[in-house]
Amino acid sequence: MIQESDIRVGNYVAYFDYNMEETAFLVEGILQGFIYNSGLPLSKISCEKANPVVLDLYLLAKFGFIKGDKEHGEDVNVHSLKYNRLNSVHIKYENDVFQPMTDAPTGLVPYGRPIAHVHQLQNLFHALTRDELTLFE
Repeated sequence: MIQESDIRVGNYVAYFDYNMEETAFLVEGILQGFIYNSGLPLSKISCEKANPVVLDLYLLAKFGFIKGDKEHGEDVNVHSLKYNRLNSVHIKYENDVFQPMTDAPTGLVPYGRPIAHVHQLQNLFHALTRDELTLFE
């Protein structure tokens, strides 16, 4: 189950279809406890039946994050996405935890709480950049 207040239009969430297969979809609208998407049965599903999509390294790469390069002195556990010519969003993956990182005079330092789900990463990226984080097909 996912809380209505945790998601916004543009987030990826999932539901179990009639064959009990988990199917991810993009939120097109949210209203009165329902999530809307034109590809859903009846074009909507209750928030109670929607599930967060678990973040993994494959999805992080599909969003365009690039693993650090050891040859250039970068931490191989830090994945970065450049969103303008000067700034990047950094996520460190270590011990099965995705931790946001930020630039500091001493290098990258952790901030905030770890991220477990795709919609949390999308919401963080949107809050920092005001841009949408979408999957590359």
